[in-house]
Amino acid sequence: MVTEILGFIKDSGVVGWTILGTGVAVGALVVERSRALYFHYGMNVDAFTGKIHTLVLSKKVDEAIVTCAQMEDKPLARAFKTILEKADRDDETIFQAQDIAMSECVPLYTKRLHYLSMLANVATLLGLLGTIHGLILSFQAVAQADPATKQQMLANGIAVSMYTTALGLAVAIPAMVLYSFLISRQNELLEQLQEKCSKLTETLTSSSIPGLAKNHVYPDVANAPAGAQVPPSHSSKAS
Repeated sequence: MVTEILGFIKDSGVVGWTILGTGVAVGALVVERSRALYFHYGMNVDAFTGKIHTLVLSKKVDEAIVTCAQMEDKPLARAFKTILEKADRDDETIFQAQDIAMSECVPLYTKRLHYLSMLANVATLLGLLGTIHGLILSFQAVAQADPATKQQMLANGIAVSMYTTALGLAVAIPAMVLYSFLISRQNELLEQLQEKCSKLTETLTSSSIPGLAKNHVYPDVANAPAGAQVPPSHSSKAS
C-alpha cells in the first residue's frame, strides 16, 4: 500500500511532492491545535468558576488568586487572575482588567488555526496547477513527440493531471473538515471565556459586593463636599 502511494506521488512529479509536503504541514497543525484546544486548554469550567466565585463572595480574593495562579497554563484561569489582581480597585479599573485579560487570552485560542484553512486552499490550487502541467505535457506530446512515443507521452501527461488533482483533493478535503471541527471548538472556548470573565467582573464590581463600593474603597473622596479638592493621595490611588 505504501509503495503504491509513493509510486502515485512519484508519478505526479514535483507538484505531487509539494502537495505531500502541504499534507504533512496540515497533519502537524491539526495535531498541535487539537492538543491545545481539546486537552491542554480544557478544564472543568463549572467547578473552577464556582470555586472562584465562592472565594470572592467570601472575601478571600487572595486565595482565589493563588488558585488561579496554580492553573495559569489554562487561559481562563490566567484571565481570572488578571481580573482578580484588580479586585480592590474601582469599577472602571476592573472592567479595564477584563479587557486586558481578554486581549491576552484570546490569541492563545486563535493562533495558527487560520493557517489550516489556507493550507487546504493551497492544496486545492496545487492540484489545479498539476492538472495544468499535465495538460501541457499532453499537448506537447501531440504537437512535438515522435509517433512511436506520442501515445506514451500523452498518457503520462494525462496521468500527471489526474494524480495531482486527486492528491490535492485528498489533502484539502480532510483539512477543511478538521478545520470546521477545530474552529467550532475555538469559538466554544472563546464564548466561554467571554461569559465567565463577564460574570466575574460583575461579581467584583460595587453593585455586587458592597465592600468594594467606591465609598468603601475611597471614603474621603465619596464623602467630600461638592467642589472640594480631592487630596493627592486619593487621586493617585484612583488612577
